Amino acid sequence: MKVSDAVASRRSVRRFLDRPVDADLLRDILERATRAPSGGNIQPWHISVVMGEELEALKTLVASRVAEAPHGEGTEYDIYPKQLAPAYRERTFAVGQLLYERMGIPREDKVGRARWFARNFEFFGAPVGLFCHVERDHGPPQWADLGMYLQTVMLLLREAGLDSCPQECWALYHRTVDGFLGMSPQLMLFAGMSIGWGDPDAPENQVAMPRAANTIRFHSKSAETVGAKDHA
Repeated sequence: MKVSDAVASRRSVRRFLDRPVDADLLRDILERATRAPSGGNIQPWHISVVMGEELEALKTLVASRVAEAPHGEGTEYDIYPKQLAPAYRERTFAVGQLLYERMGIPREDKVGRARWFARNFEFFGAPVGLFCHVERDHGPPQWADLGMYLQTVMLLLREAGLDSCPQECWALYHRTVDGFLGMSPQLMLFAGMSIGWGDPDAPENQVAMPRAANTIRFHSKSAETVGAKDHA
């Protein structure tokens, strides 16, 4: 698979097949992804992978916490800006609308939507759950490095035929996750990720999320002008 094919075929998959992922394959992908760039080669990502019985135990624990605290435990960072500009708010609204329409869950069905959202904390049935942490004293440049690592992971997963869903919503239950994993208090949970073999027949996996237009600008002289100057 070419890189362009991996980019084009990557989706946030929200239902997975009951099919295991080879641990050696996954380890190889995660290690190769460390070639992702980071400022000063800091490599700020701390990755935890949960599979098998440990994954089932975590899902059981988190299910009880979702029932007790449906709004979460309070995030340690703002997943979205408190004042989201209209253009960005419209994009996130459109994604939710497309997804829930495909699932047949009307806007007024608050219970149905909440039940569906809670599937995030089951990793959508994926056989692998991944968590990414970062040092608390690291700043925005290091957080950008996390994104580059995770995107590299997702593209390598696609090359291997696997699917994924990055999930910042796991930050809502950071205390439960960190306690289960035994994480150092020095580390902050950034996001989780579901990994597995996507179910191609699931309606939620057949939604093509739109991409905004006019977000790219070129600042350059015309080719003719540059060429004339070079040969003057």
